[in-house]
Amino acid sequence: MKRAVAVAGVVVVTAVALAATWWWPPGSTAPPAPAGPQPTPLAWTAQIELLAGDGHPGDREGAAAQARFADPYGLLRLADGTVVFTDAGDNNRIRRRLPDGRVQTLAGQGEGRVDGPALQAQFNTPSGIAADAQGNLYVADTGNHAIRRIGTDGQVTTLAGGTQGFADGPAAQARFDGPMGVAVDAGGRVYVADTWNDRIRVIEPDGQVRTLAGGDRPGLVDAAGGEARFDTPVALSLDAQGALLVADLFNNAIRRVTTDGQVSTLVGDGGVINGPLSVVSTHDGVLYVGTQSGRIVQVSPQGHQVTLVGNGRVSRFSRPSGLALDGADGLLVADAAGFRLHHLRPLPVGELPAPALVGPAADAALPQTGGRWPLAPQEGWHEVVGTLGEVRGTFTGESRHHLHDGFDVRGDVGQTVLAVADGKISSPVAAWSVGGQAEGLSVDRIRYIHMRVGRTPRGEPFDARWQQLFDAEGKLERIRVRRGTRIHVGDKLGSINSQAHVHLSVGSSGFETNAVALGFTGYADHFAPRITGVELLDDADQPLRAGADGTVALARGGRGVQIVVEAWDQVDNNLPRRRLGAYQVGYQILDAGGQPLAGYEQPRWNIVFNRMPPQSQAVMVAYAPGSGITVHGSAVTRFRYLATNTVRDGLMEPGRWQPDALPPGQYTVRASVRDYSGNEGIGPREIKVTLLP
Repeated sequence: MKRAVAVAGVVVVTAVALAATWWWPPGSTAPPAPAGPQPTPLAWTAQIELLAGDGHPGDREGAAAQARFADPYGLLRLADGTVVFTDAGDNNRIRRRLPDGRVQTLAGQGEGRVDGPALQAQFNTPSGIAADAQGNLYVADTGNHAIRRIGTDGQVTTLAGGTQGFADGPAAQARFDGPMGVAVDAGGRVYVADTWNDRIRVIEPDGQVRTLAGGDRPGLVDAAGGEARFDTPVALSLDAQGALLVADLFNNAIRRVTTDGQVSTLVGDGGVINGPLSVVSTHDGVLYVGTQSGRIVQVSPQGHQVTLVGNGRVSRFSRPSGLALDGADGLLVADAAGFRLHHLRPLPVGELPAPALVGPAADAALPQTGGRWPLAPQEGWHEVVGTLGEVRGTFTGESRHHLHDGFDVRGDVGQTVLAVADGKISSPVAAWSVGGQAEGLSVDRIRYIHMRVGRTPRGEPFDARWQQLFDAEGKLERIRVRRGTRIHVGDKLGSINSQAHVHLSVGSSGFETNAVALGFTGYADHFAPRITGVELLDDADQPLRAGADGTVALARGGRGVQIVVEAWDQVDNNLPRRRLGAYQVGYQILDAGGQPLAGYEQPRWNIVFNRMPPQSQAVMVAYAPGSGITVHGSAVTRFRYLATNTVRDGLMEPGRWQPDALPPGQYTVRASVRDYSGNEGIGPREIKVTLLP
């Protein structure tokens, strides 16, 4: 007997249907029949729990918390709680997390396209995954431009496609272009998000492939069939009525496609959804959407959008590429760039979420670059003109707008930017801001910014990997680089634009680590950072002035004081005018005899730019008023660090020195500054303080 139930419009296979299949977990028993569904709670507070993965890229099975993945992208949940997921990158496997916490490989071994027994088969950048009522699995094999089937007999076959292009017809002759999403309805029809063809395709049970909706170029048009337009559809799900939901990435929209091909926009641009990567629907029409910005957004049937993850109270993810319902009221999340799977559990009303580990591990191994620079000669020396954590402004006059998230290497306008490491395009949004100053490219965890992506200064593409899209007037509007594209050391990636430097950033936005740790041939730093001043700010954040004796009189009550340290740095062979930021800043409190007080034996290194905090307001926490410049390179940059605040290890927290616990008397506030190479700062770094009775 075989039986299936519909949950959230997606066929979820029960234990009765799967008990005899080769991949059903051994020893498991059929779960009890579910009770009738209750209304989905709205605007719930999410507790993030780890499902699998330790945040390090790799390939390791066994206990869930120690498992390692390369690119855990799409996932689905079986009725017994087993989670099946794709693992792309260099792993190219289909894996499962069993209810007892073990992680195992279900299919795949190495990159390629090989059919046959599951553990001998090969995939190339598997993305979305779905199951039919009989327990067969379907994989959007993006890099192979194919839809693969993992049968209940353990055999992997190519259901349709295998050659890049566009063609309807018999499955063996059909062509796709980087399909990323897949869904299966109760009738056995397999729906495909044919991502870079901007179409939704259907593989009928008889093997015929046809286009359900979409046309020959990207766009946003609600219409029927071939008159409709999508722009980079990346994920699919089915709603309770059997209609298809589409995460339409570049349109910032969730689209709905009926079985006869009628397309409408269910959620449009203008809300909190920015770049939908994943979507799932509940039985009563509540949507959950994972976004490029790391948020999980709940959308009610009335269209109200609530951010559940990434809302300031609950940390955001790195790249929530896969979503599935957990069988209760929660969600399962594949965080591809965080190398983890997570469970989102609703908390009781009024209960606050506990801190959770999200994103890649802080000590995750960096890409292997061999000391190469992103410019020729790659084994030579180049001038460094910017480091992580520096204050940056805007052209509109805000001098403390954001923290600089990378490592800047000076180059000539038009100079070719070269890959420093082997890698694979993992994000469907690999290139951005064409023609803009911040135009850039993401290759795995390394981002290269301030260049004309994939083309010469004259606009000529380097090779076929860099697809150029033009608008109706012939103006270049986008560079497309498909997920799964391989990049090799020394490959041409772009040409430097008017910014006259290439910016290297390691890690997805909000989880960047300091790119100087990559190591660069010939890079050296024997320059001691310069401390140019230390001051105290009062309760109203106004400077406290020293008296005639050079001592600052300070009341012991109130909110406490802030310690501001102004400093700058250089590295070897910088131009004399160049000023870089410090790596770490701290302070000590000394007694009247110049000895550190208890707890201050070593500087309190509150500011350490080893890892970027995700909050945009972190720049205001790290830097005091008067910091920065409006335009990079236009004037001397001032780095005025708020040493009593904490910005380090990806965290951010305001703070103050509270002198009320000390007896009245004479004290000294001593600032400390270091650069990444460990050079200690020099210059006037002490303030004498008198604590008043």
